[in-house]
Amino acid sequence: MDKKKLTFPYEAFYSISHEPTGKEQEIWLVFHGYGQLSEFFIRKFLPFADENRLILAPEGTNYGYLKDFQGRVGANWMTRYERETAIANNHRFLDLLMEEVLEKFSQTPEIHVLGFSQGAATATRWAGRWTKPVKQMILWAGGFAHDLILEQARDQFRNTEIQMVFGTQDELITAESIESQRAFFGLLEKEVRELTFEGGHELNIPLLQKIIKKEG
Repeated sequence: MDKKKLTFPYEAFYSISHEPTGKEQEIWLVFHGYGQLSEFFIRKFLPFADENRLILAPEGTNYGYLKDFQGRVGANWMTRYERETAIANNHRFLDLLMEEVLEKFSQTPEIHVLGFSQGAATATRWAGRWTKPVKQMILWAGGFAHDLILEQARDQFRNTEIQMVFGTQDELITAESIESQRAFFGLLEKEVRELTFEGGHELNIPLLQKIIKKEG
């Protein structure tokens, strides 16, 4: 018995703060975490969208019930099963999404990327091999993917401002995982700003505002 695969057109979803005018100075590409949906995740960022700032939230292409076999559904970026295929699908989706959005612009605006939880690894894995520069990368309650091609990522993120953000009561963030990320930052030859807040595995809106609006 052989198991084979077939490539076919597939529809993927994303949420956007408003139709781009081509005059925005910043695009914020925000990646949700495991079990979330883009239309709910983007709501945290909508207060910061304006004529100069476009918010774009892609949605993971794998779905499942969050509990048992009914009720709320959430998306995720991948599982262990057919992992490499999911990664390749994510890259094609995100490349095409950004290509279509950037067609509206005569000049490429600043690209800011925020990955929350599982979305952090997906964001770094994609951005680390993208063809355009990333102004800022924010790893919120997550970190760099462990399988990045180091030389490629070092070159891509050479001029990228990187911040790591986590809650002091986040039960999913361990001291070991933080040290592992710090070690990887060293391999990237990057100085990374670490920010914390009183809270758990969540977005903290006051701190998010300070980061997006560059208030400190």
